[in-house]
Amino acid sequence: MKWQGRERSSNIEDRRGQAGGGLGGGLGGGFGRGGGGMRLPTGRSGGIGGVIGIVVVLGIIWALTGQNPIDILTGGTSAGTTTSSSSSSAPPAAGEDEMADFVGVVVKETEDVWTQKFAAAGQTYTPPGVVLFSGATASGCGQASADSGPFYCPQDRKVYIDLSFYDQLRQQFGAPGDFAQAYVLAHEVGHHVQNLDGTLPRFDAERANMSAEDANAYSVRIELQADCYAGVWAHEVGRENLLDSGDMEEAINAANSIGDDTLQRQTQGEAVPRTFTHGTSEQRKAWLQRGMASGNPADCDTFSGSI
Repeated sequence: MKWQGRERSSNIEDRRGQAGGGLGGGLGGGFGRGGGGMRLPTGRSGGIGGVIGIVVVLGIIWALTGQNPIDILTGGTSAGTTTSSSSSSAPPAAGEDEMADFVGVVVKETEDVWTQKFAAAGQTYTPPGVVLFSGATASGCGQASADSGPFYCPQDRKVYIDLSFYDQLRQQFGAPGDFAQAYVLAHEVGHHVQNLDGTLPRFDAERANMSAEDANAYSVRIELQADCYAGVWAHEVGRENLLDSGDMEEAINAANSIGDDTLQRQTQGEAVPRTFTHGTSEQRKAWLQRGMASGNPADCDTFSGSI
């Protein structure tokens, strides 16, 4: 991807090297290791089970119950959500931190694409904040941990990412390349689009009356739509002649590497479809490619018919 020297987003909040916030009981300890709640993939052994997951469920649980979701999932008591030792800091100056520069450029490209798409529909796009952190940090959905993988929190409308995740993406999941890394961000921004267009709030409202299996199936459709939206972004980046040879293949390979079936076979020895929350490898590839081919968000309707 031709990203060096391009404009960076101003919506980057760099918390790397700061203390991990004031929420107690981090996600890497109790969250996702038991049976409660909706399991979100991170792909780590003994973890949540997949990789580019959002922690939308944290905001949903919080909204429905009024309780800190960490307490619900771990049976513990956290310190509350009103305090945080993390304060915003400006991103490093351009050229001082290559990975932060890369994230800033990719985020700016998503801002440009979705601003245009929303304007075409007579709407205004408000971009998410993007928080870079190391280890752990406070979020509107509870304490964010490197173990959770990159995620979008609908409560504070921010994407959270520990940049060490990209090492895991390359080494553990066999998905190298800068465009695979860009796909991660574009997918999470896709969840922000869903928050703005009402998709996530509808899930929030309807989930209370769903069985766990039905909620998982709904979650799959949400995740596949975010993959398709990432493809819409990739389509537009391609039109701007910003792609290098093999970039699209890098993103498709990443989508294939983090399907629920692939990850469950790696971590559990077998795939259990009723527990899928993000979709199979084939589904994730197909919807990403659909967005790449059309560049039209209207073609990303994963809620009508089969997927």
